[in-house]
Amino acid sequence: MAAKPAADGHTGQTPVFQGETAITIDDKGRLAIPTAYRDLVARVCGNRLVITYNPFEAGCLFLYPEGEWERVRDAVNKLPGSLSAHRRMQRCLVGSAAQVELDGSARIGVPPSHRAAVGIERKAVLLGMGDKFELWSEQAHHAQIRQVVTDEDLSAQMLELKL
Repeated sequence: MAAKPAADGHTGQTPVFQGETAITIDDKGRLAIPTAYRDLVARVCGNRLVITYNPFEAGCLFLYPEGEWERVRDAVNKLPGSLSAHRRMQRCLVGSAAQVELDGSARIGVPPSHRAAVGIERKAVLLGMGDKFELWSEQAHHAQIRQVVTDEDLSAQMLELKL
């Protein structure tokens, strides 16, 4: 069952996506955007999304609404290219970005190079992460979920959370 997006109570065009949905990639490399998100994606970005690599986690792609992507792209491009970490992030995010648009059946095509690089085959997991989606290979998602946060992992900000 597809997760429902949170109410779009933010100012401006910032969407709020949340929840986990098991996704099947068809033989042509397409995935259907879950029904619960379709109206929000249409309203916020006119069905135009940008897919790119997650520079922090293996096995995962980021899927941004077009407007949110432009903000991220501009911020990443402002990083000075004199540092190798900046150049890697620019290549990973901006250089590898692909614009995709929902078709009449609310599907998007995930580029073959992107699928191959993160190991997405038939089964994947779409996570609503607030301002974007994460598209995980099923195996990488399961590996991430099995990891637990230990006391050594806790930051000062995490200690302040009331969960």
